Order: sequence, then C-alpha cells, then structure tokens
Amino acid sequence: MAGSRGTALVTGTSAGIGAVYARRLAALGYDLVLVARREERLKAQAAELTAAHGIRAEVLRADLTADGDIHRVAARAAGGDISLVINNAGVGGYGPFAQVEPSALEGLAHLHILAPMLATRAALPGMLERGRGAVINVASLLAFSGSLPPVPLPHRATYAGAKAFLVHFTRTLAGELKGTPVRAQVVCPGMTATEFNGGYAGTMSPEDVVTASLVALERGETVCVPGLEAAEAFAALEQAELGMLRGASHQLAGRYRTP
Repeated sequence: MAGSRGTALVTGTSAGIGAVYARRLAALGYDLVLVARREERLKAQAAELTAAHGIRAEVLRADLTADGDIHRVAARAAGGDISLVINNAGVGGYGPFAQVEPSALEGLAHLHILAPMLATRAALPGMLERGRGAVINVASLLAFSGSLPPVPLPHRATYAGAKAFLVHFTRTLAGELKGTPVRAQVVCPGMTATEFNGGYAGTMSPEDVVTASLVALERGETVCVPGLEAAEAFAALEQAELGMLRGASHQLAGRYRTP
C-alpha cells in the first residue's frame, strides 16, 4: 500500500546520498517530501518515484541557507503524516577560516545547524504523540578531525564544527528519547562519490552509505559510521569523553597551580 510507512521528508534529495535515500524509502513504501534547491530536478525525481513505486512524492523547493525556507521546511516537518525526517542537505564551505566570506559562513551554519535543528524540533512532538518516528542527521567523519592539521585534509573549521554539532546534538537527543518509540541517528560517512565531492573514484558509494544508515536504524544504533569495522572504536570515544568530564572537579588541576 502506498505510504504504508507514513511520509519521509528528505533534504538535499536532488543528487547523491539524498537521492539514494529517496529511492530506497519509496521502495519501502514511504510517501516522500523531496526538499532541495533544484526544482526541475525534484519534479523529475518525484515523477519517476511515483511511477516506479506508486507512492506520493511532494516537491518542496527550498534553499536551506535562507531563514524563510528553513522555517517553511520545518513547518512541513511538523505535519501529521511525517514519520521520518532525514536532514541530509549540505555544502563544503572549505577554506582558511580568516579568508572565507562571513556570508558564506552564515549560510553554512544555517544549512548544517539551524535547518536540521528546527526540522527536528518541528517533527518530534507529533512523532512522540503518534508513537512512531525517526530523525536521521547526515554528518561527516570530519566531525572527529579536530586534532588533525588542515593538510592534506581541507581547511574546514566551520564545516567540521557544524558536523560535530550534528553528532553531539543527535547523540544527546537520543538520550532524551530513550524509552520512547522515536529514534535519532547520526550518519558519519567518509569521502563519498557524489556531486558534492566531485564523484571521486575510490570513495564509498552513496548506496552503501544509505544501506548502512537504514540497517543501523533498524538495529537502534545512534551513530552510524558506514566504513568502520571496529565497533569498539565508538566505545573508546565514550570512555575518552568520560575522562574529559572528570575535569568537572571543584578543585583546580595541579598542572595549572604553578605559573
């Protein structure tokens, strides 16, 4: 039955990972709200998915660097039919921080932080009331790259910081949702063969990224790293975080007492 799983709102669906999410979800029986800037491509995508799977596909053109469009998408995410929100839209915005135009930094922060946060906030109350739903935020392994120099990796202070926000936001939110039927997941792919990255060879396919995400969602995994075999790496990260939190002592650390 068309729409048997409810409606999935997916941002950045006109290409890459978002387009693969849309195809997979349509095949699984979700109706879709397709969100991106390129309206003609969205219309073609909607027609194709409707014909192939008999689902409803709604086109919502939006530029998620713009406040008005962010709020329009959030309003749609609050709809009573929404059972899945995938915040996937993204741009790189690489470059030395002191040289990047402030307007570009503002747009990147809107796209990677404000838009996912407000769409998630809009969708969750209804999901909790209806007793089902999930949010997937697409971040990046660069969220964990703060200790690494900008070469050979790109200059990425704002991009990596924004993706780190998505990781910590989603993990903390998942803790709030524990014991409810609503789930939150953050996906952290490495280099992926998409238009975003120039379709580089030797990188993971967007199909594999989406496969990992949907399998991890079924398993209840909050953090999905599609290429990571060693699941214990995340347990080590959690232990490292606990070690950092030991700094919440009321006493000044000995290493700071001597000038």
